[in-house]
Amino acid sequence: MTSTHSTDGARAHARAQAAAATLVRPETPVGVDPAAVVVAQRIPSGSYANIMLGRGTRVRFADPTGTTCAHLFLLRAESPWERLNVADTVKVPWQAYLSAGHPLLSDQGRVLATVVADSAGHHDTLCGPTAEGRHQLHLAGAKQGLEPRDIGPSIALFRGARVAADGAIEPTGNGPAGATVDLIIHLPVTLLVANAAHPLDDRPTGDLDVLAWSSPADLDATPNDDPEYRRAVDNTEAAWAAAQNTEVLA
Repeated sequence: MTSTHSTDGARAHARAQAAAATLVRPETPVGVDPAAVVVAQRIPSGSYANIMLGRGTRVRFADPTGTTCAHLFLLRAESPWERLNVADTVKVPWQAYLSAGHPLLSDQGRVLATVVADSAGHHDTLCGPTAEGRHQLHLAGAKQGLEPRDIGPSIALFRGARVAADGAIEPTGNGPAGATVDLIIHLPVTLLVANAAHPLDDRPTGDLDVLAWSSPADLDATPNDDPEYRRAVDNTEAAWAAAQNTEVLA
C-alpha cells in the first residue's frame, strides 16, 4: 500500500485510485444525436448528484436492475427560492400518482418539468426520502451553495407507494429492470438526486442512470391537455419571456 505520509506518496495513492476506478456511463438512446447529450452519469447506491439543466433539456432516469430509488428535488436555477412544491404537484393535476403528462410544479404555480414518458409505473409523491436520502440531497445542494432549509419534500422515482382503501400508504416496490422515466425541463433548473432506499421499502438500491440531451421540440409536445396544466404552462411561458426580455434590456 502506498504511504500517504508525504506529498509524493499522497499523489501516487490518488493516481492509483483514479486508475483503478471504473467509470460507467449510460448509453446514448437510439435516435439521439450524441452531440446533443449534456449529461451521462451512473449514480451508485448511496450516492447523489447535482445537475444544472437548461430549458428544453430532456432528462432520462433509468433503473437498470429494477432495484433503484431516485429521490428528486428541483429548484429554478437563476431563482433558487422558487422550487418544487410536491403538494401542488399532486393537487393541481388532481392526481397523486406520477405518469406521462404529469407536471412537476413550483411554489409559484409554474412548471419546472413534465413527465413525458414512463415505463416504470412505480413512483411516490407521498412519503419523502429516508434520513439517508435527505442527507444525500443536502450534500448535493451544498455543492450549489444551498442550505438544508432550501431543500423541501422530494419525489421518488422507481420505488412506489399507493394509498390503500383504509387510508394506509403501502409500498409497491419497483417496476421492471430497464425501466425509464423522461422529463422535459421547462425552466432552467438545479436538479438534486439521491439514490437511496424508500422509507417504506428499505431494500438496498441498485445503480441509477441519468442521461440528458437537448430536445427543445419536446416543449411543444407534452402529453397533457388538462386546463390546469395548460394554465400552468402559460404562466411558465410568460415568466420565461419576461426573463428573456429583462436580459435583453439589461
